[in-house]
Amino acid sequence: MANHKSAIKRIRANAAKRLRNRYQAKTTRNAIKKLRTTTDATEAKELLPRVVSMLDRLAKKNVIHKKKASNNKSKLTKLVNKLG
Repeated sequence: MANHKSAIKRIRANAAKRLRNRYQAKTTRNAIKKLRTTTDATEAKELLPRVVSMLDRLAKKNVIHKKKASNNKSKLTKLVNKLG
């Protein structure tokens, strides 16, 4: 166990950040799944900007790699364009 005050605080802060990152990442994954499974073009066009924004936010905070976010955005945009 940590002995220094700063180390104890760092452990608490890391735990809080980890929880927040896991929540945001899981929410984004669920939104991506919802977008991929939808067959309605108008609903997909509504969801796409929200999902892209979520991916950008995660990449900015280094929760996911920026190139992974870019690849996901590209694939999802192609999928929505193919729907109509």
